[in-house]
Amino acid sequence: MFTGIVAAACEVVATEQGEEVRSILVNLSGHDEDLEIGASVAVDGVCMTVVSSQDGRVKFEAIPETLERTTIGFIQQGSRVNIERSLRMGDELGGHILSGHVMSTARILQRTEKGEGIDLLIEHQEDTKPYILEKGYVAVDGMSLTVGEVHSEGFNLHIIPETLRITTIGEKSEGDFVNIEVDSRTQAVVDTIRSMEVEK
Repeated sequence: MFTGIVAAACEVVATEQGEEVRSILVNLSGHDEDLEIGASVAVDGVCMTVVSSQDGRVKFEAIPETLERTTIGFIQQGSRVNIERSLRMGDELGGHILSGHVMSTARILQRTEKGEGIDLLIEHQEDTKPYILEKGYVAVDGMSLTVGEVHSEGFNLHIIPETLRITTIGEKSEGDFVNIEVDSRTQAVVDTIRSMEVEK
């Protein structure tokens, strides 16, 4: 489990595409303390398992399902990715509970500079649209964010300077894709209401 509070944006030092599995080596120096083989780490919001770790360089492997549903397949050497270690007992819950199971990717339709921050318009996807509610939560590339205005074509995010400093969201441009995970509690409520309406 994760909270959507990104610890750092870390550099991808190598990638390798096998017949099916894609390997990604990330420099987690300073964020790899007590990180064991088999541990879970959110990489751009995608829950991934540590395959190996040496001198701060941590290897992950992505299967075809992950590559099809997320942006992991687009990551290249030199890319930066948002990193969050899994939630531990006693940790402060500063964002909202996440599983790291990305539902879909979505395109950035518009980017607007707003003083020291930026506003983004994210395109709706059919499978996530019902769960995107104004002032609700959504995880974008692993960042726990509050949804702004919701429109027919998408939803707004208002990104503050601190988020820009710690994460990779400020490096995104119009047309780029981001990983989307909806709030599980919102999803449960919406699905329950929809099933009740069908039964009537």
